[in-house]
Amino acid sequence: MTDLFDVRRQELLEKEQPLAARMRPRSLDEFIGQDHLIGPGRLLRRAIQADQLSSLIFYGPPGTGKTTLARIIANTTRAHFIAINAVLAGVKDIREAIATAQERRGMYEQKTILFVDEVHRFNKAQQDALLPHVENGTVILIGATTENPYFEVNKALVSRSRIFQLKSLNEDDLRQIALAALQDSQRGYGALQVQLDPQALDHLANIANGDARAVLNALELAVETTPPDDQSVIHIDIAVAEESIQRRAVLYDKEGDAHFDTVSAFIKSLRGSDPDAALYWLAKMVYAGEDPRFIFRRMLIFAGEDVGLADPAAVGVVNACARAFDYVGLPEGRFHLAEACLYLATAPKSNSSLAFFDALKTVEQQAQSDVPSHLRDASRDRKGFGHGEGYLYPHAYRDHWVAQQYLPDSLQGKVFYNPGDQGFEAQLASQVARRRQAQLAAMVEGMGSFVPEILTFAGEEVDPDSERWLQRTLGNAGQQLAAVRDRVMALARIQRHHVLLDLNAGSGLLLWEAVRQAPEGGIFALASTAKQAAALQQMASSLPELRRPTILTGPLPQVHELVQQAAPEVRFDIILGRNALGQQADQAAIARQLPTLLAPAGRLILAETVPRYTQRIYQLVDSSSLAPALRTRWQAAEEVIYHDPHDAMVQWDEESLGVALQQAGFAVELQAEAQTLAMRISPALLDRWFGARPGGRPSYATRLAQSLTPDEVAQIEAVVRAQLSHRTVSWHSTIAYVQAVFASS
Repeated sequence: MTDLFDVRRQELLEKEQPLAARMRPRSLDEFIGQDHLIGPGRLLRRAIQADQLSSLIFYGPPGTGKTTLARIIANTTRAHFIAINAVLAGVKDIREAIATAQERRGMYEQKTILFVDEVHRFNKAQQDALLPHVENGTVILIGATTENPYFEVNKALVSRSRIFQLKSLNEDDLRQIALAALQDSQRGYGALQVQLDPQALDHLANIANGDARAVLNALELAVETTPPDDQSVIHIDIAVAEESIQRRAVLYDKEGDAHFDTVSAFIKSLRGSDPDAALYWLAKMVYAGEDPRFIFRRMLIFAGEDVGLADPAAVGVVNACARAFDYVGLPEGRFHLAEACLYLATAPKSNSSLAFFDALKTVEQQAQSDVPSHLRDASRDRKGFGHGEGYLYPHAYRDHWVAQQYLPDSLQGKVFYNPGDQGFEAQLASQVARRRQAQLAAMVEGMGSFVPEILTFAGEEVDPDSERWLQRTLGNAGQQLAAVRDRVMALARIQRHHVLLDLNAGSGLLLWEAVRQAPEGGIFALASTAKQAAALQQMASSLPELRRPTILTGPLPQVHELVQQAAPEVRFDIILGRNALGQQADQAAIARQLPTLLAPAGRLILAETVPRYTQRIYQLVDSSSLAPALRTRWQAAEEVIYHDPHDAMVQWDEESLGVALQQAGFAVELQAEAQTLAMRISPALLDRWFGARPGGRPSYATRLAQSLTPDEVAQIEAVVRAQLSHRTVSWHSTIAYVQAVFASS
């Protein structure tokens, strides 16, 4: 009887749960958003599906799916799953969980996953009690936190865990979540007739500010408080939606990551002499409830540190504004905050403080935009998340100013501050206008702008053997090849969670660097032959199973079919290749396949040696011993090789490659660069030049013989062998570096 009551009680609890709890996804297929972590081909998705999890920490704002991901893992894993909340649990609860884990391991050889919600709430003693059991593998830790783990979580725990950063959901994600709740007849409102106007849905998604829980709570309030009409239809229009969710919640913890990042952006915007960006970050701090006295203290420090004797009045002006604020108070004191901010950003005093309210209106009415990664505070987590990477320090540039992005992407070009035409401020108008124009031009050219934030990080102590193996493998490339590899990777801007495809894996020049740079993503590599594939798989066997690349075997023209067979749901963030398209007879046909393999905003990065511009052998020797007529005919015969319209390898150049990609729908940036490398001419190489190649491409001698007599070819061979055998020469070539984005993405 007790069991029946317990079952009934559980049924009632589930039925009476808030909509957000009832609609919590139960599987990866139901999960919406966070594609950078659990999209097809990503490491975390593969680890969950393969039940091969190591210790994890999920970090991100509320309502982004941290606890949900843990619950999905609980539903899919064969391990024993224990969940505790750090707010309610103590050392006693940790010890009980550890005892259960040890018992499970001893009796059933079963692993235990310990999920700790709000793990940052654990004090040092609680985290220290957990550490040895995570270290020896008694439990696999999955922590969830809204606070930066580098700041709030024991460093030893962080170093033994993979950190996955969840981002605020976008409005499309939130719309999908709301519509799913309306369609689900068991857990949502599918059994009711709910008519949700598109305008109302857009309002809910916009004001929820990336929080799935907020949009579901607002939808629940709207449905539950709106009476049905005569036809039993619950009509939710824009008015009902506005009543259900009225004020945007700005993510801002005065002692947390958002605080430090926003203050950092504010100071860097002041230093960069960008009044628009400075006002925006000031408005965000004020709107979120930051203490204005703290802001004044930071501006006083800035006046002495970054303005200094360039304008000795700066400290006095800011101090006067601070004293005025103390006298007037809020809300009128915001004028003095704005005045001090504008003075520091532009140097002269300004009475244009009303511009502050334009910035405040933008904060109130527009969806929250993330701080660009290069403006974030880099003191605590540059290595983990890449915060601060790409920031250009203005003091290092002429006139202590450099064009770079300070406003979020969504507000580029937004103008808050308009210099007046009175007094000294009139002299600022042209300077501010010129700098705005320079910044917009830099944004268009991609200079000093957005650097992608690193969204996942594995601690230094994770899998050191495979890291050392990768470093040894990468070090095997010659100096020239390493330079090509590094250039390709710099263009690719790989993030740790990216899914990549190497179109021509070859010896692994690009492949192993991609494996190293994207440990939480997924790597696919195309090997043209079974022998090549076997060699790559043998090399990959030294890596942990989840980090091994997926090797596809077959010719490049079949790449789409091969990917579909191996992983039909995968779309690549980056497709890269070295000497991939250049060796194909029909580059245009292959180019047309590539967009179907790319994710939205995915990029194609290629390094293609252009054979047409390769080193001519006749330029390497002194041919004065040959008859003048033969010298001329030799040069002409060799040039014919590189202008043969029937030879697919030489009938293209960088311009025709760019055209093929453009016709396939790509926006292309292309740069051809000459390079010189030291090449040793071995007897084996000379044999390949002057020997026969049955069934393969014609040798150099065979091609010369199409224009010269056998005796003339023999004379040329004798001169080349005599002068070049065992010599090291400067070999000139040209590489076309290609960056391409599919236009529709």
